[in-house]
Amino acid sequence: MDKEYFLTKVLSCWSIGPIPTHIAVIMDENRRYAKRKLLEEGAGHDAGAMALLKLIIYCYELGVKYITAYAFSIDNFRRKPSEVQKIMDLLKEFNFAGNLELLNAELRDEACKLMGATAEYSKFVVTICVCYCCTDDIVHSVEESCREKCYYHSYIGDSHDDDKDDDDKDDERHMINLVDIEKNMYMAVTPDPDILIRTGDKHRLSNFLQWQTCHSLLASFSTDWPEIGVWHLVKVVIDFQQNYDYFVRKRLQQL
Repeated sequence: MDKEYFLTKVLSCWSIGPIPTHIAVIMDENRRYAKRKLLEEGAGHDAGAMALLKLIIYCYELGVKYITAYAFSIDNFRRKPSEVQKIMDLLKEFNFAGNLELLNAELRDEACKLMGATAEYSKFVVTICVCYCCTDDIVHSVEESCREKCYYHSYIGDSHDDDKDDDDKDDERHMINLVDIEKNMYMAVTPDPDILIRTGDKHRLSNFLQWQTCHSLLASFSTDWPEIGVWHLVKVVIDFQQNYDYFVRKRLQQL
């Protein structure tokens, strides 16, 4: 029996239980994989990109709607220029979230064109976090929210100066609340992840989606990212299904 056909059938049968809407991944140890396999510099990132594409296919077959991958943090700019360029070359085929102003002009233009071309497609959304860290995401959101409130106060609020009955409502409009923060975050295009996977035997978030993962299932695998496969996905989704009632209850408490 064809391997891909078998996997498709397995995923179809397995999808009877509750399926996560959003899976996020931290793709660790591409470089370690390349060194262990005695590959040339940059080959680990190629292998990592292929592993991500396979995982995307498995998630699509399973019925997951959102995939988010942590490809390049702001701190990664400290790596060797040749490695940074290799990663940048691989980031021309996806939707992006992060501080895109840190990209070079050519890649930034390509990213904007790609996002514009796929903006209306919402059946299955793949997001690559590039030039991203959660601290910067929160700061960016607060700054955007402040600008919005300042605009309202300067250009819209003035038109209601004579309406004293609306003073209390205007005071509320001038305050930044949770809705303002969340709608202005880089990751506002997706719901919060149900599952966060990290490879490389790492057990920390590394400034990735801390705001969004307070009620997510966190899974760490010792394997290097290029070696992640369908059975890793099987394991983590089974864990999610077994704890589904707990995660639903926690998210309802947050509302």
